[in-house]
This record gives sequence, C-alpha cells and structure tokens, in this order.
Amino acid sequence: MQDFIKYMRHCLQLAEKGLDNVAPNPMVGCVIVHNEKGIIGEGYHQTYGQAHAEVNAINSVADKSLLPESTLYVNLEPCSHFGKTPPCCDLIIEYKIKRVVIGCLDTNPLIAGKGIQKLHNAGIEVITDILKEECRSLNKRFFTFHEKKRPYIILKWAQTKDGFISKLPPFTKEENWITNDESNGLVHIWRAQEQAILIGTNTALLDNPSLTVRLTEGKNPIRVLIDKNLKVSATNNIFSQDTETIVFTNKHQINNNNINYHHIDFTKDIIPQIMSTLYEKKIISIIIEGGTNTLQSFIDKGLWDEARVFTGGKYFQSGVKAPVITTEKVSSQIIGEDELYFFTQ
Repeated sequence: MQDFIKYMRHCLQLAEKGLDNVAPNPMVGCVIVHNEKGIIGEGYHQTYGQAHAEVNAINSVADKSLLPESTLYVNLEPCSHFGKTPPCCDLIIEYKIKRVVIGCLDTNPLIAGKGIQKLHNAGIEVITDILKEECRSLNKRFFTFHEKKRPYIILKWAQTKDGFISKLPPFTKEENWITNDESNGLVHIWRAQEQAILIGTNTALLDNPSLTVRLTEGKNPIRVLIDKNLKVSATNNIFSQDTETIVFTNKHQINNNNINYHHIDFTKDIIPQIMSTLYEKKIISIIIEGGTNTLQSFIDKGLWDEARVFTGGKYFQSGVKAPVITTEKVSSQIIGEDELYFFTQ
C-alpha cells in the first residue's frame, strides 16, 4: 500500500504540470513501474487535444517487453471512448500491462466506470481509490463541471482595510488601486489557470480592464461581459483582439470577429442562464472579477466554489462597499502589506 501511495503522489505531481493547458480535459499523470527496475516510464497530459498521460507514459518506456510485468499508476480512470484521441484503455490492453492502479473514477458520463470494466474484461487487475480525495481535489474544476453541469466558480476581489472595493467616481486607476504589484502578479497567474473571467457593465465602464495575462506566461482567459443594454463601447479594452469575448445582453446582436453575443432574458434570473451557456461551451472554470453587485449575486445564491479576497493596506473612508461573505476563511497569507484570504463552500 505504501508503494501505491508513493507512486500515486508522483502521478499527481506530474498531472499538475498540465494545469494551464489541458482544460476542458482533466489533469492526469501516469507512472509505469516494473518490480525489479522501479519506474520505467512516466508522462502527463500536456495539451488539450494531444496525447493523454497513459500514452505518453507508455511511449516513454524504452523496453516495451517489460510492460506485461509492470503496474501502471494513473490518478484518473483511463478513457474508454474515442474523443480527440483513441481510448487509453485499448493501448493498456494492447501492451498487456498486468495491473492498473487508479486514483479515482472519472464521472464524465462518457467514461464513468466503463474504462475500469474494459480493463477487467481484458483480464487486467484493477485497484481503485488510492488517494481518492487528493485526486478529486486536483481535478475539482473537471468534476464540478460534469457533476454540477456548470463551471467551477472562483470569486475574486480586493478591498481596503475599511471594507471598500472602490472609490466613488470620478477617480483615476491609480487612485483606485488597492493591492500591491506582487498581488497583481498573482492575479495574472490565476487568470492563466482558468478558462474564463467575468465582469459586469459598471466594471467595464469604470475600470476599462483588459482581463488578459500580461504579468506572467500563459493563455488569456475567455472574457465574459454582462452588458444588458450594450453600453460598453467597442473601443473598450475588453474587446481587444487578444482573446475571445462573450457578451450576455438582452439585445439581438451579430457576432463580430472575436466577440460573441448571447441573448438572455433579463426579466428572469440571469446567472443560471449564463452558467448554462458556459457549460454548453465546455468552459470548466471561471473567475468572477466584477463589482460588488455582480459578486454579491453569486454569493447570495450560494453559487460559488472558492473565494479569494485581498485586503490591501489602504483606507478609502467612503466608496463602494465590498461584498459580504459569511463563510469562515480556510486559509490566509501575507503579501507585503496585503492580506489574502481563501474561502470555500
């Protein structure tokens, strides 16, 4: 059992390397162990649409004759269907690997136990639920998407020591900035890790944010704008060519280059409509980075998974009050004069 845990932890370390590049697929790592020679191959899912972890691990084995006497470790149930790549189960069966140790089952309806059954039917020994909770936690975005039929939702905001998220206009960007450069850099790392980022009309008009990754390496998230009456000008930074922008509006508008308009009914609750559309677009995670009204609407509905809240060293004395979250914080860290608090549902 100790070896099972050791090699599964190695799978998780490998899997995490795919964080910025594999969505909407899960992060998966794979290790192949021969009893006498130890690890003889390893790999991870590197890029969406390309080879899965099991394929990369098997391909890395120099002496394929060792595979029938080896154990394959993988943090998520191997796929059993044709998607953008062939089923990993078929390759495992082809090389007659004698045992497969799996961290947790895949709850994607296309797989959901079918991979394990296929391996069993081929006479392969299968052991499951090794570091199950850690394996599920790593792919929390993927599991939330498939089990709750919506993206994994991260709330993020910065507030002053006296509880304001913004000054009242007019103000310059510099006057309204709350956190330090290190905190700002961390936000850009977060953006590169998630598929989408959402703001409302007021934030777009007052802050004119680009919502791109500029202070780190990585892909820009898809920008999502709630703009009921299309008040945001086409010259706003959110419509730059850097990445796709999705606009939710009550107007019927023709898509334009990288801008995709979606008509929703603003006489009804708009958040479920937005989440449903993002689910259909296979967006598995989103950061809500809007103003107080937008953030509080998600909080009040209990429709969030994580909240990341900065408290900067400034006092505004008046302005727009920050959202109120009543959940107990899970952890915190100090970043210069800033404090960062993490909350989970």
